[in-house]
Amino acid sequence: MRNIMCAALSVAAMAATHAWAADAPKAPKAYVIGEVNVTDMETYKTYAAKTSPIVAKFGGIYIARGGQTVPVEGAAPAGRIVVIEFPSLAAAKAFEVSAEYLKVAPIRQRSSTGRFFIVEGTAP
Repeated sequence: MRNIMCAALSVAAMAATHAWAADAPKAPKAYVIGEVNVTDMETYKTYAAKTSPIVAKFGGIYIARGGQTVPVEGAAPAGRIVVIEFPSLAAAKAFEVSAEYLKVAPIRQRSSTGRFFIVEGTAP
């Protein structure tokens, strides 16, 4: 009987823990944003091909990747715009400092100039 009660309490505790975890606030998404002026398109294509699987490994998805940019106010961007969404700020930071990405980043640095930053999104 004692074993049955312990098992029932254990199942109830696990269910409550799961319910609490589901109610916990989710971390806001984060975005790596880049303004890139490509100086060597062939080399940059190599960088883009090598980076895509690394982005995916860290849960990232491309939101914008060099499409048409329409300036609305102020100066137009100097080059192409890249926006990558990550599930959290921690995931975006982990991508940026990962050994895999640090290995291919020099390809981008040789084939373009630009600026990059991470922006944390709003809470869900």
